[in-house]
Amino acid sequence: MTEKSLAHALLTKLEQHITTHSFGESPTELYEPITYIMSLGGKRIRPLLSLLAYGIYGKNPEEILSQAAAVEVFHNFTLMHDDIMDNAPLRRGKATVHEKWNANIAILSGDVMLVRAYDLLLGTDPKLLTEVIRLFNKTAAEVCEGQQFDMNFEAYETVHEDEYINMIRLKTAVLLGFALQLGAVLAGAEKEDEQKLYEFGVNIGVGFQLKDDLLDVYADQAKFGKQVGGDIISNKKTFLLIKALELAQGEDLAALNYWLSLKEFDKVEKVNAVKAIYEKLGIRSLTEAKMQSYFDAGFSQFDGLHFQNEEYYQALYAITQDLIHREK
Repeated sequence: MTEKSLAHALLTKLEQHITTHSFGESPTELYEPITYIMSLGGKRIRPLLSLLAYGIYGKNPEEILSQAAAVEVFHNFTLMHDDIMDNAPLRRGKATVHEKWNANIAILSGDVMLVRAYDLLLGTDPKLLTEVIRLFNKTAAEVCEGQQFDMNFEAYETVHEDEYINMIRLKTAVLLGFALQLGAVLAGAEKEDEQKLYEFGVNIGVGFQLKDDLLDVYADQAKFGKQVGGDIISNKKTFLLIKALELAQGEDLAALNYWLSLKEFDKVEKVNAVKAIYEKLGIRSLTEAKMQSYFDAGFSQFDGLHFQNEEYYQALYAITQDLIHREK
């Protein structure tokens, strides 16, 4: 079985598990939004990482479908609440829960999703359950911390590079780390391997978000699926903008601040003007180098794993390579 077909087979099993799982029935206004957001799809990368991490230690991933589903339910809970905070109209091309129903329902349904994530973890071996819940709680709190930092940054005049990296580590990367670590813990892997998989996930996660920042400015519009330059249009404090503000001087800094201060502007003109400043300052190559440093740090951990199943190891490697080389 190829790496891709192995991953596809696991995703099919996971999807069946999620689809047939009952999150609750009454009142329908509480539970329908959960079924709705879970049916919107997505890559299911996080639970797939858990399943593959479990498999590399010679275990059958179908044994932990519930725990992997817990990771995905938690992830979608954070998306449901993030969409309210961002006032986002769409999620994966469909109406967000707060748009389709209302914000109060989205808050309450999200709360229940967090509870259901715990329910899905309860099938864990009692000898491992306390450790799994401890790691899950740590991760859940960190994701919330990352979201708060992200919201705080909107009001900050200046955000420093290390502050931004810490924010994306918390908001995005630690959940990837937990997903991998969860598979290792459940498989009874050595503590050293648990930590290596966690660090692998966190580093790949930070690089993943930096890639996101790059794609928003430099992606092929035909492949990207959303407006290229959206972050520039909205003045979002991405790694690229933070580095540009740090490095720009004289007329470059004045031009950058001019575009950031405008309330009314031609979108294409603004995107092209800011991209020109980025090019002049070498922002693209700086971001690519930073991103690559995190990918390299991640794979240095991955290379040292004491795995027992080559097939799952290669599949896990292939999936993370896909994340790195994606174009959308």
